[in-house]
Amino acid sequence: MNPLFHFQQGSVPLLISMPHAGTNIPAEVSAQLQPIAFEKADTDWHLPLLYNMAQELGASLIHAEYSRYVVDLNRSPDDSNLYPGQDTTGLCPVDTFDKQALYPAGQLPDATEVQRRVSQYWQPYHRQLQQELARLRAQHGIAILWDAHSIASQVPRFFQGKLPDLNFGTADQRSCHLELQYALEECLKQTPAAQAYSHVFNGRFKGGYITRQYGQPDDHIHAVQLEMSQCTYMDEHAPYAYRPDLAAQIQPVLRQLLTSCLDWAGQQPGAGV
Repeated sequence: MNPLFHFQQGSVPLLISMPHAGTNIPAEVSAQLQPIAFEKADTDWHLPLLYNMAQELGASLIHAEYSRYVVDLNRSPDDSNLYPGQDTTGLCPVDTFDKQALYPAGQLPDATEVQRRVSQYWQPYHRQLQQELARLRAQHGIAILWDAHSIASQVPRFFQGKLPDLNFGTADQRSCHLELQYALEECLKQTPAAQAYSHVFNGRFKGGYITRQYGQPDDHIHAVQLEMSQCTYMDEHAPYAYRPDLAAQIQPVLRQLLTSCLDWAGQQPGAGV
């Protein structure tokens, strides 16, 4: 069996999480799925490659091995809706973003199967998240969690029209100190390369379960989600190829945003203890 996730411990108070970057589907789950599932269209493609500056910056990094079609690591274990009143996919998705059925009619995973996947795949990822955030806070006096995501720029099921290029979520300013959000906004204003990209804070995507659960500013753990439009760095249609020419333009922006997080963290009282 493949590792459940990939983890690299860093030396600075920043953890980058990529819960939807996984593409593997284990045999016991693939046997249950419709052929459309194996296109894995809803993957957050190529994020470890896009964030290749993480190691140089000294950040810790965790990214999923298994597809969100197995279990969605960015959903609550009780499968509560992140956006009440709006359409969304669940803990064990039953359809694609285009509403194509992932399972044959009448063969959806039952409660026992969902719990098995939570225990086998979801819980270990979250234990590692918790442990690393606790370590970073203990070592540095502060921890920042950057939850990295990407999505096709047009998904009518979830939003009308074209999504902004960079979609930041801070749970309506509850998952991180407001000053950190201001620092990121200022970074976008001051970074010349960022002027080519549209952005919004707490628009259609306000941060998923990970951002909302672990962002506890009063406990010196700050969480920010970045949902990127995939047209900024890859082809949005199968086979979903990585575009080094596009990536090279936006990677300096990502680097500067992460650097701004670290600069801000270093200025906080108690940081570096």
